Formats: sequence, structure tokens, C-alpha cells
Amino acid sequence: MYAESWQRLLDQAGQPKAMSLASAGPAGSGPAGGTGELKHSPKPWSDAAGTAHSLQTDTAKAKGALTAAHSGAEAGTAGLASMGALKSVLTSWETRLTAVHTECGSVEPALRETAWAQGEVDAGVKSALARYSAPTGKGR
Repeated sequence: MYAESWQRLLDQAGQPKAMSLASAGPAGSGPAGGTGELKHSPKPWSDAAGTAHSLQTDTAKAKGALTAAHSGAEAGTAGLASMGALKSVLTSWETRLTAVHTECGSVEPALRETAWAQGEVDAGVKSALARYSAPTGKGR
């Protein structure tokens, strides 16, 4: 069940034999098929980063198309009140699209870093714990 060194410590401490992370719930009720273990996957983080990238690209295209569609609209419309409203709407949408573009540009690298960092942490923890679960040899 546990490496001998861990079992000795548990016996000395008088702790129960079964352990689980508080956030994983009791053994048998966890999200990893009833094992009580937490599992990590970089996929949701990578997918979110891909979506942020797509939104950044799409908002830049939309802003360009919107601006191009309004170019030349003022010609021959001097004095029309609707032109002022149209310019106001264009400015408002350009501001919104710029904000989404900027936000997606800042969040994408953070999402990719999170996916990578969690994978690195998982590998480091697994490696560190392997030392304690390996068969005991001389000197241990």
C-alpha cells in the first residue's frame, strides 16, 4: 500500500492507513474513476489559449472590415445628423474590438504558461514521490 518508510511514519503517528487529499474527497469518490486522486490535463488550458488566439485574430479582422466599410461614408453626407451617429457607433465598436483584441493577446500566453507549468509541476511531484515509493534498499 505505502512504501515501508511511509508506513512506519504513519504507524508511529497513529494516523489512519488511508490518506487522500481533502479536495479529492474520500478514497473511492474522486473524479479519477473513484480513486480519490486528482488528475491534470493541459488540454483545457491549451484549448482556451487557442480560443484566445482565434478571438484576437478575428477581432483584428472585424475591426479592419468595419473601418473599411465606413471609409468614404462621409462623402456627400455633410450636415446629416445620422453621420454623427454612425461615426459614434463606429468609434464605440472600434474601442470594444480593440479591448477584446488586447485582452486576448494578454491572456493567451498566460493560459499556455499555465498548461506548461502544471505539466512540469506534475512531472516534478511524480519524480519526487517516486523516490519514496521505490523499493527500499541498503541504507534506507
